[in-house]
Amino acid sequence: MKYKVKTRKSPGRETVEVLGETFEQGKPEDKDMGRWRQKLGSRGDRLKYLETGERYWFGKEWYGSEKRKIPA
Repeated sequence: MKYKVKTRKSPGRETVEVLGETFEQGKPEDKDMGRWRQKLGSRGDRLKYLETGERYWFGKEWYGSEKRKIPA
């Protein structure tokens, strides 16, 4: 991939080279993208997947925005 470099004026120096966009535009072409329910077998596996992803709320060592370590 060839990077786009732009020349900009800087307050402390005369000109500076700035790196432009570094991504390729497009959409994913995989038709099974985001279909996580079909990949997991049982209901327990699905719940474990969700709890792992949301460990900020479900974890024992974390405290979500509505939970407090020491009650007010």
